Amino acid sequence: MTTKTSAIEVAGPRKSYGDHGGDEQRAERGDRTMRHFTIHHDGVTIPVSRGGRGRPLVLCPGLNSTQADLHELADLLRRDHDVVTFDLRGHGLASAADRYSFEAFLSDLVAVMAELGRLDPDAAPVLVGYSLGADLAVHYASEHPGTVAELVLIDGANPVPEPFITEAVLPEFRAMWEDLAMQQEAERGTARQVLLTAQEILDLNVEIDVVRSRILDRYRKIDRPISLIMSTSMAGAGGEGHAPRFNQNWCAGVERLVREQPHIATSWLDADHGLVFTHAPQIARIIRRAQGPAGRAIS
Repeated sequence: MTTKTSAIEVAGPRKSYGDHGGDEQRAERGDRTMRHFTIHHDGVTIPVSRGGRGRPLVLCPGLNSTQADLHELADLLRRDHDVVTFDLRGHGLASAADRYSFEAFLSDLVAVMAELGRLDPDAAPVLVGYSLGADLAVHYASEHPGTVAELVLIDGANPVPEPFITEAVLPEFRAMWEDLAMQQEAERGTARQVLLTAQEILDLNVEIDVVRSRILDRYRKIDRPISLIMSTSMAGAGGEGHAPRFNQNWCAGVERLVREQPHIATSWLDADHGLVFTHAPQIARIIRRAQGPAGRAIS
């Protein structure tokens, strides 16, 4: 399931630079300096913003969300973290791509993490992912041991027992994403644009179902602290239609995960899948509370 919501982004000037680094463009923001740069890889350009103070933290958006959408949460976290945000290909200020797939989005995160590692080789960041971004974070951490300090997964990376996209609901989802694609036309040329077609979004959601059916194997490879921040009603609180079944499936996936991985700390918010937009202050507080004085996760 994916969500797109409105947010406000104050975008500063950007400076392009490639695999070997270059100048950063800086813009003063209160008592914190925001730095903007771009990363070029796999034929796409990924815009990156960095600012704040304290522990390094990378905030990975999900499908149909941009760093502009995550602006409120990022700004709250910058009070005590050096926060890195970015746009996935085809989202926000990133360039379009010839292909959109889970592996392609994962390569965007890998490129951002590699550049951060080049800039700060001795500081493993907290990796926070929302929705699809949570799945990307789990896959990244499982494939790159020792490169993250801990994971915070917001309403994603859930080993749900049943897929969401089935033949029975396919027409409804196709119609929903066609409507969404039409609404997104108004965002073209802005920091909140999404360039993917309704069919590409649908295909990606089908792929995400497959990814999540296998994600427990990825969790088993991670030896870093993990925190979940999950919505109680990811498909909405209404009792009609498919929402009750989707919500039950979502909760069952979390229960399945914590049974196998009891060390994972789980926080529930009374919200739907848009919790990162509607409950940013609560999420920021949970992330701070999960870290002890030395920056280690506490149960």
